[in-house]
Amino acid sequence: MTASPDEPLEGAPLIKPSSTDHPLYDPVVDACRTVYDPEIPVNIYDLGLIYTIEITPENDAKVIMTLTAPGCPVAGEMPGWVHDAVASVGGLRDVDVEMTFDPQWGMDMMSDEARLELGFM
Repeated sequence: MTASPDEPLEGAPLIKPSSTDHPLYDPVVDACRTVYDPEIPVNIYDLGLIYTIEITPENDAKVIMTLTAPGCPVAGEMPGWVHDAVASVGGLRDVDVEMTFDPQWGMDMMSDEARLELGFM
């Protein structure tokens, strides 16, 4: 029996790895850190809402993100905020922002800095 093309392979990561070795990766992360959820005083990168930053050799960026909850009041706006922030990074040819809720966001996805800022440490 083989897995269908839509099913992840056993042992595959739930979140696709980022292009951390690309020279534009750090500037894209910095751009993501300029975006804040209006209800939480921590940037969305440190909140763990950015799952994947994939940058091709042609400098096309794809950002896969989530929200703290599917019913978030800014669900319709936040991908545009992320797009605009990342598109401001010099050297990128194109930016695509994709929303996902798989896997569901959890507080364990926050950075230590975010936990400290929000009083969880």
